[in-house]
Amino acid sequence: MNAPMSKPRLTTSAMIASIASEGQRTVAAPFGNALVALAAGRPDIVGMSADLAKYTDLHLFAKEYPERFFQMGMAEQLLMGAAGGMAKEGFTPFVTTYAVFASRRAYDFIHQVIAEENLNVKIACALPGLTTGYGPSHQATEDIAIFRGVPGLTIVDPCDALDTEQATAAIAEHKGPVYMRLLRGKVPLVLDEYDYKFELGKAKLLRDGREVLVISSGIMTMRALEAAQALKDDNVGVAVLHVPTIKPLDTEAIVREASRGGRLVVVAENHSVVGGLGEAVAGTLLRAGVAPAFRQVALPDAFLDAGALPTLHDRYGISTEAMVASIRSWLR
Repeated sequence: MNAPMSKPRLTTSAMIASIASEGQRTVAAPFGNALVALAAGRPDIVGMSADLAKYTDLHLFAKEYPERFFQMGMAEQLLMGAAGGMAKEGFTPFVTTYAVFASRRAYDFIHQVIAEENLNVKIACALPGLTTGYGPSHQATEDIAIFRGVPGLTIVDPCDALDTEQATAAIAEHKGPVYMRLLRGKVPLVLDEYDYKFELGKAKLLRDGREVLVISSGIMTMRALEAAQALKDDNVGVAVLHVPTIKPLDTEAIVREASRGGRLVVVAENHSVVGGLGEAVAGTLLRAGVAPAFRQVALPDAFLDAGALPTLHDRYGISTEAMVASIRSWLR
C-alpha cells in the first residue's frame, strides 16, 4: 500500500504568497496598469500613497505620471485628509495603502473628511481579509464591517484581474467616495471564461445549479467556482452569484436567486463572519421574507494566526477543499 503523499514544506515566503494556485493564469498588476491607461485621458486623476506605492502597484502610475503622484510618507491620516483636499480642488485621487491602515488607523479621516463631504476619492487597499500571513497587525479581516456603516461610501470587492481592471475604470467614472479591496501583484484570471463584465452595484450569476446557491465576493468567488466544479462529480449542482459590490448591495438579484426554493444558500467571503457580506445577505433575505437553509463560509470572529497562507486558508475554512468539505457536510 502506497503511503499518502505529504504536502511540500512551506517556507516563510508563503506568508506573502500569491493567491493564485499553481499553474493558474495570472495578470501582473491589473490595478496599476488599468489606472495608468485611464489617466492618459483623465488629467484629473492623481495617485497618492503612504509609503506603500510599490506594494499596491501604484508605482506604475508614479513612474508614468511623476508630476501627478504624491508620496505622503508613513502617515495614513494625513494621506486621507490630503486626498479630500485634492478632491475639493477638482482632482480625482486614487489613494492606496494596506486595508488595515485605512480601516483601523485612518477611519475617522475617511468618515469626516471624505465621506461626510461626499468627495470623489477612490481608496484602493491591498491585503484585504486573509491575504497575508503576517498576523492580525496586517490581516484586515474586519474592514468591510468597519466601512459598511459609513453613509454614501461605495464598497467593492473584486474577484480576479479582470474584475479589478474593470472595477478600476468603473469607480473612476462614479461620483463619490469608494473603498475597493485591492488584489495586487500577479492576480489570477478567472472571470474571462464566464462572459463577465463588472457593473457597479450589480451581482452576476456566473453559473447555475439546483442544489446549492453560493453568494460570494472577492477571492471567494474563485473558490466557489472551483468548489462547484469539484461538487459536480458528486452530482451536486452549485450556482455561483458573484457580488463584487458590497454596498450598495444588489438586493434584487440576491432575493431573486435565494427565492428559488429547495437550495442551500451559502455566503462565502474573505472576511470575518461578523458584519460582512454574510450578514448583509441574511438581513436582506429576512426583510424580504425569504428563509432558505443558510450557511456561511467566512473567517472566524477571532484574531487569526500568522503563518503560510495555504495552511491558514485550510485552517480557517476558506480554501477550496475546506469549502467543498463544508458544503458536503451541510447537504447530508
